[in-house]
This record gives sequence, structure tokens and C-alpha cells, in this order.
Amino acid sequence: MADTVVNFLVENLLQLLSENVALIKGADDEFNNLLEEVQRLKAFLDDASKYHSDSKQWDQLVKDIQKTVHKAEDVIDKFLVQSKQHREKGKVGRFFDKVNHIGIVRDLATEIKGIHDKVKKLRENNQQAFQPRPVLELPKKGVQEQGPSLENDEVVGFDDEASKVIKRLVEGPAESLDIIPVVGMPGLGKTTLARKIYNDPKLSYEFFSIPWVYVGQEYKIKDIYLRILKCFKKSIEDHLNDDVDTLAKVISDFINKGGRCLIVLDDVWEPNVIDHVKKVFAENKKGHRIMMTTRDRYLATYANTEPHDLKFLNGKESFELLEKRVFGKGSCPDELVELGKKIAGNCGGVPLAVVVIAGALRGRPNTNDWIRVQKNVAEHFYKNTQAGCLKFVEMSYNRLPQEVQTCFLYCGVFPRGFDIPSWKLIRLWIAEGLIKPQQTYTPEEIAEFYLNDLVNRNLVILMRKKSDGQIKICRLHDMLHEFCRTEASNKWLFQQMHVTSDQAIPSIQDKDTCRRLCIQPSILNQFLLDKPIAEHVRSFYCFSSEQKQIDLPPNDIKHIHKAFTLIRVLDVEPVKFLFSKDFNQLYHLRYVAISGEFKSLPPSFGKFWNLQTLVINTSTSESTLEVKADIWNLLQLRHFHTNIPAKLPVPATTTGKTSCLQTLSMVAPESCKKDVLAKACLLKKLSIRGQMVSFLEPKGGISNLEELKCLEHLKLLNDVLDINKAIHLPPAFFRLVRTVKKLTLVNTRFSWSDANKLAQLEHLEVLKLKENAFIGDSWMPEIGGFSALQVLWIERSDLESWKASSLNFPILRHLVLISCDKLKAVPFGLADIHNFQEMRLDNSKEAVKSAKEIESKKPKFKLTIFPPETDSKDTVKVQRLVKFILGIIHKHDP
Repeated sequence: MADTVVNFLVENLLQLLSENVALIKGADDEFNNLLEEVQRLKAFLDDASKYHSDSKQWDQLVKDIQKTVHKAEDVIDKFLVQSKQHREKGKVGRFFDKVNHIGIVRDLATEIKGIHDKVKKLRENNQQAFQPRPVLELPKKGVQEQGPSLENDEVVGFDDEASKVIKRLVEGPAESLDIIPVVGMPGLGKTTLARKIYNDPKLSYEFFSIPWVYVGQEYKIKDIYLRILKCFKKSIEDHLNDDVDTLAKVISDFINKGGRCLIVLDDVWEPNVIDHVKKVFAENKKGHRIMMTTRDRYLATYANTEPHDLKFLNGKESFELLEKRVFGKGSCPDELVELGKKIAGNCGGVPLAVVVIAGALRGRPNTNDWIRVQKNVAEHFYKNTQAGCLKFVEMSYNRLPQEVQTCFLYCGVFPRGFDIPSWKLIRLWIAEGLIKPQQTYTPEEIAEFYLNDLVNRNLVILMRKKSDGQIKICRLHDMLHEFCRTEASNKWLFQQMHVTSDQAIPSIQDKDTCRRLCIQPSILNQFLLDKPIAEHVRSFYCFSSEQKQIDLPPNDIKHIHKAFTLIRVLDVEPVKFLFSKDFNQLYHLRYVAISGEFKSLPPSFGKFWNLQTLVINTSTSESTLEVKADIWNLLQLRHFHTNIPAKLPVPATTTGKTSCLQTLSMVAPESCKKDVLAKACLLKKLSIRGQMVSFLEPKGGISNLEELKCLEHLKLLNDVLDINKAIHLPPAFFRLVRTVKKLTLVNTRFSWSDANKLAQLEHLEVLKLKENAFIGDSWMPEIGGFSALQVLWIERSDLESWKASSLNFPILRHLVLISCDKLKAVPFGLADIHNFQEMRLDNSKEAVKSAKEIESKKPKFKLTIFPPETDSKDTVKVQRLVKFILGIIHKHDP
């Protein structure tokens, strides 16, 4: 019964009141009365949340509750800011508009009590109208939660389609440009097919370069060109101010110097895009290709009179997809097969419809549930129309537990087609108050479980996994994105700012519908020119897939500080940000992600007592970022990210409350002092970058890591000055970081004999050795080590000989070798490891034969080799090898 957005609003209000009792002086009785009324309403809503209803009376009460909670938030937040300001000035007892606040608080308490009575009466008089809601149970603490699946075999019915398109790409006109459009209705799988083709190793070897560009409806030709250019140049800073003609010429020059090029354009809406991309192939005599996806058949035939029409799934394929998405590697129980076939058949051959319905069925083996879904599918499907697919989304959405519903809708704040980093999504969920605290789990653990649940229900697409199998990048399908935007707007969760048909920007003055704003970078300048004032806005987002910064006049940037005085979440990374006096007064900030030419973090950040996540990206020429703010005074701060090493202040005192910091990424080695790490003793993730020679000495900063009893992820990045100076791991390294589960070493240049010290880390699950982390030509690990290691990654190493077996890596699951071109063989003894399932070899030619021998011994073993082998050596072209060498760093994860 309790609407998901309303419940989380009341929860946040209750938390706001409870956590700030000390600051609410002079109005204690009134605020306590308000707190009691909110607690009563919250207790009732918690019980009501177990049910849902279509009652129109309830819908109206939902709006009433939202308006009242918003009023309460505004009053409390303003009161807290004034109280904070007066305390800082030493005027604690001074009268400041207290009478007005007390009157408003009294009225709010009365209003909330009246709403509570209405809600209670409505439920008592209509008990039969309320149905039980689903409940999401968290796994038991200590149980390893597996990440969602990302297997190619889940793409059902596309093998034949992919083969046809690949054949056209490879075997088309030998000298002229050819465009292959993939056309089909929304939800048919155009992008999924394009991704499958894009990731096919045959194409990686056939084409010199393959840029992928998401276009969408709100594209700019310049942005498209810059994304293409990014495939040829690691840095495009020098071209950000070029016009489109200059960019086309620059790209054309790169293409002419290389071999065949394939450009993938995803979600094209206008012929203008095709015309401009064709310009980069001005001197085409190499058989270049463009592959594009579109839902517009007219546009497809404009590009090529014979587009590839994506077919609908047949009944067998639909059921196969449904079965895979509901039961994973298992099979459908016999008693559900016929129902499953009917459900799949009623989806009209649209993969998205099958996938979304599968999400509603997952974990529900009850026959009655399947009968109910089967009836609803038949009722809601309207001949493959978009409205019909949206009904499927709504069905799955209604089956979500209440707390996960809001998290799902919130995904819509990101732009359409945006690749969403899981860490950012999770931190934003927490900052927005969408994750309820629990005693046995951290907010991050709960949020990660919710995200896994959304992926497993096929409502969020898994794009890329971390080495430990968890989600790294995700995104929303266009249709699900549209659902989230629409539903969130109806529920007043957030509003998207966009230019209307008359080129105007909508008003943001409504205090209920405009609490959170997400704005397109292209209209940010126009929006700020109007000098908006909207203290009711709590969140302001500006996301972009581009790496270029939006350079706005300083006065325009300051309007952000002045406009949103009670803001909690500020994520404007594409904007070149500046600080001001007004920014220093934004005491309610919980989440800040900004970019700019910052040489230091000013002291004013030490006043943001609610800050949880701080992300600072600086483009300064300085090698470090000096932190002048007293971050140890920020007792809510959990995650601190910088793109260059930060120099941290020394804590004023080691006594008092411990910092709740979980992530420090990245810091300078000289900041890892004993008193600093003792204050941050709850750290789980630590990244250290700088000159490691003195840090790694037995009495250096490395010894202070023993203060970190909860450390799970450690990354050491060495900035080498003298490559001839030997660096050694201290003998007690394993004792200092005994809790570490993931260890990454970059350019540390240790001797391979030192690797045996890592073998003693009994909790180590992932080990990444990059850019000559170890040097030498031979590695012979000791028997009995690496007892928990599941993933081993070795990149850019001069290793020649390596001996290993199940005695050295007893549960190794995944091996990655990149640019290990001197390695003569992968140890055949690894084939005896029962868990060993996957191996990837990139530019490690000498080791291919041995890898294939291991593959032949292990059934269902997944071996990926790049560049792929060819039967005829005469077909190997120099340009393809050059392409690989130049592109390997750019293409793979750092």
C-alpha cells in the first residue's frame, strides 16, 4: 500500500530529525512532537508497505504525504543551516527567527497527524483492496554472493543473424565503402546483435580499428567525431576546439594511414549522421565499413537499399531465451514447460519482452504465479507495439520489492545510452537515502545486492564485470530508460531538464516535482543564464559520455552555488568547476563529484559534516593534490576519490571518533603515516601512487599498513625514476596486509622471487600484475601458496619461463596474459586445477600452443586468443598486427 517513494521520503525525514537533535536548540518541544508524529506515520507505512492497492484515494494521499514531507524537509534543513552558521560565529544563544520556525513546526506536526489518521482509516475501510507485496531477503552474512551472468550463450537466436552481418562486413565490396544497417522495432535486440558482432574476434582481426559510437536522438556531429577520434588517439585534448570539418580531416588522415576501418553507429535517428560519418572516408579504396542500428526503416534504406532486417524470435527460440533467463544453467521443471511456452509465445518474438517477463518469473517456481503471468502477457501484448513492451516492464516493476523499486527508477537520472559505473550508482543510491541501514550489512553491501537483483531480473543490463565477477558497468535498455523517466516524473522522484519545442527551459519552481534535477550538458549554460533560485532542489546532476570539460564563465558556475542552498547531491563532473563563498555554505552536501584545475582541496570542505562521497578530478599540472580540509572531522565521509595522488593532512588528534572512510583512491606514499592510517583504520580500499622505493623499505610507510585491519583491496602504482634501482617487497608484507582479497601492482619492478611473499596471503582472491610489476625471465612459485587465488592477471611482462600446477594455485579459475610475448608456454600443470575455467591470451603468441593443449584437456573451458589465429599465414597482414600493438592499452581495462 505504501508507495515506494513516499516511504523512503518519510524514512529520510525521520533520519534527518533523529540525527540532528543536538543542533535543534530552542525549538526542542516542537521538533520532538514532530519527530513522534513522523515515527508513528513511519511505523504505519512500514506495515502498509507489505501491501499494494490501485485505490485512487490512496494515490491522492500519496501526493499529500509527499507535499507535507517536503515542507518538513525544507523547514528542518533551513533551521539546521542557520543553527550551524550561528554556532560557527559563537552566537549559540542568539535569537534568529526562532518564533517563525516553531510555528511552522507545530503546524507540520498537526498536518502529519491528520494524514496519518486518513491513511489509517483508508486501510481499515478497504482491507480487501490491498494485496501482499514481494519481499527481498538479503543472503546470510558470510555467504559469497555470486555476480550475475554475462555469457554469450544467453544471446539466443542471434548466431545466424550475426554470421550474416559479419559476412557482409568482411566479404562486401573490396574497395568501396559499404554501410550495413540493422533495422528493427524497439526491444528486438539491435544493439545486442551489434555488440555481439563488435566483440567477435574475427572482426577485431579483419579491421584496423573499430570505433563504437552511441548516437541517440540528442546527438552532436562534433561529439560523434570526437568519439571516433578517441579510437585513434589516446588523448584528444588538442582537438576539443576543432570544428567538424577539421575533425573529419584529422580522422580521415588516421584512416588513410592504416588499414580497413569499421565504424559502428548505435541508435541512429537522422540521415545527417550518416552523411557526416561518410566524410571521414574521403579516399576510400580499402573496403571500409559502417554498421548502424536504427528503428527507422526509411533511414535504413537511405543508407543501403538492402538493410539487414532483424527477425523476430520463433517460438522455440523465445522459450529457450525465457528458460535461460529464468533458470540460468538449469532447466525448466516439467510442470512449467507448457506454461512457459505459452508465455514465451505470447511475447510476439520480441527478445526484450521475453527477458523482462523472465525477470518477473525468476525465483517463482509456483504454478499459480506462472498462470497469472501468462494471463497478463496475453492481455497486455499489443502486436509488438512499444506500449505493449512497456506493459511488460510495468509487470516486472510491480513485482519488485518496494525498496528496490525506487533504486530501479533512480537509474533513469543517467542519460539514455549511458554506461553507468556500478560504484557511482551505488554511492548515489546511498547519498539519496534509498538504502535503509541495517545492523549486519553496510549500505554498500545492501546496494550491491539490490543491483545484482535488478540485473538478475533483466531490468538492468550488465555491460562489464570486475575480475571478481561483480558488476563493473551497467546500463538501461532504451525502453526501460523511458519507463524509469516517466514513472519517476509521475512520482516526483526526479525531473529531466530539456529544451521544450519553443526552445524554452521549463520552470523549476515547483517545490514538489523539482527536488532532483538532471540536466543535459548542452543546455546547462542557458539554464544558468536565467540565474535560477530554487532552495527546494536537493540534487543536481549533469552527466556526459564525453571526456571533454564544459568551460563556463565563472559567474555562471557560481549560480549553481547560489541557486541550490540546501543541496545534498552535486554531480557535475563534465563542468569545469570553481569554488566560491556560497559553495562553502552548502552544509547539507552528502555527495560531491566535480572536475576542475584544483591544486588543493580548500579548508571549507571540512565544514560539510554530512559528506559521504567526495570525487575530485583535477586537470592541474601538479603531481599531487594537497588536502587542506580537515577530512578527519568529516565523520560521515566513506569514500574519497582523486585522479592524482592526494597529500592528506595529519589528524589533529588520534583520540576521539574513528573516521568511517572505506575508500581512499588515490594517495601519495608520504601520506601513509602511522597516525593517518590509525585514524582511517576501517579502510577497505586503498590505492597508493608515487615513488615507492622509500615507502617499501622495512621501516618505510609500508609498515603502517598493519593499522588497516579491514583492508580488502590494495593497489600500489610506482612512478619510477631510476629503473636500475632495485625494489623489494619487505619480508613481512604478507603480515601487514593479511586481510587483502584483491591486490594490484603496477610498475613496481619486484623480482619474481618476491612473488612467493604474496603466496602467503591466505585471503587473496584476485592478483593483478601490470606494467612490469615483477621483472626477470623465470617464475617458480612455492608449493602450498595462493590458497584462495581465483584470478591471476599478468600484463606487459618479460617473463619467459613459468612452472606451476594445482599445487601452487589450487583453486585458480581465470588466467589473463596480456603482452607476455616472451612467455614460451602456459604451465600445463594448470590443467589439473578443477576450478580452472577460463583463459585469455592477448599478444602472447608463444604461449598459444600450450594454452590450446590445456583447452583440449578441459571440457567447457573458455579460451580467448587475440589476435585470432588464421589457417593461412599469407593472410596475416602487417596492418592488423600494428593495430593490435597500438590499440591494446586503449582497448583493455587498465
